[in-house]
Amino acid sequence: MPPAPSVVAFDVNETLSDMSPMAGRFADIGAPEHLSRVWFASLLRDGFALTAAGSQERFAVLGAGTLRTVLAGFSLNRELDAAVEHVMSGFMSLPLHPDVPAGVRSLRATGRRLVTLSNGSTQVAEQLLSAAGIREEFGQLLSVEDAGVWKPSRGAYDYAAKACGTEPADMLLVAVHPWDTDGAARAGMRTAWVNRTGVAYPDYFTPPDHTVTALGELAPELSRPG
Repeated sequence: MPPAPSVVAFDVNETLSDMSPMAGRFADIGAPEHLSRVWFASLLRDGFALTAAGSQERFAVLGAGTLRTVLAGFSLNRELDAAVEHVMSGFMSLPLHPDVPAGVRSLRATGRRLVTLSNGSTQVAEQLLSAAGIREEFGQLLSVEDAGVWKPSRGAYDYAAKACGTEPADMLLVAVHPWDTDGAARAGMRTAWVNRTGVAYPDYFTPPDHTVTALGELAPELSRPG
């Protein structure tokens, strides 16, 4: 039997997927590349706001809506609908971060079950992992669309535990986002923060149980006593 936690849940957007090519999608439509980060932050903000207000909307709907807002006032090289479609379709062709395939396989080799838990759709996760040849390493692809709330609401993590037939304490969330790490910790999960950029972890969030600079470091980290 693998040591606890026996289930490893991965955030998808930015944790597994390399979203830097999305900047090129903005350039393609004649918009500044830096808008990519502004747009994604706006998308998350509005998803969190709706959850806090007791509502929910799908990632793709918020993505398209916030995109229309951030593109307002820019002279694009195509109609707005076509520009929105071009940017949003970029999610289906994103690559994994280079450290992900080997890191995922090393974690699966420890005997743990692997799942995803995304604020985005399961279709994006399916395409991302299948294209990289590691879909078979994951037992379930979970989305908050089935939870009724977005991460970092506790209900999203409770939904994941229920879907996996276990308790939050038997799960480890892997994420690059401190807000996700904090949310999972407050829900009773163990946490691993992937810090690929060397930034400081915010001291107002619950600190992670594990911090790694690349996913391949996590399996050995989990094997250490104590």
